[in-house]
Amino acid sequence: MKPRVDHDLCIGCGNCEDVCPELFRLMDDGLAHVIVDTADERDYGCAREAADACPVDAISFEE
Repeated sequence: MKPRVDHDLCIGCGNCEDVCPELFRLMDDGLAHVIVDTADERDYGCAREAADACPVDAISFEE
């Protein structure tokens, strides 16, 4: 699974980083970025929670 953040949608609220700091981080541009190339199975639940917490649905997944 590869998480992705759509930077055209992201508002930089930080919910994803709060929920799943192993995968997401707010960077200097004020937007969330995925900080891993591929999430492993143990990160799946965390990544889904982060996607659910995103108020603008900017997080998607490439399976």
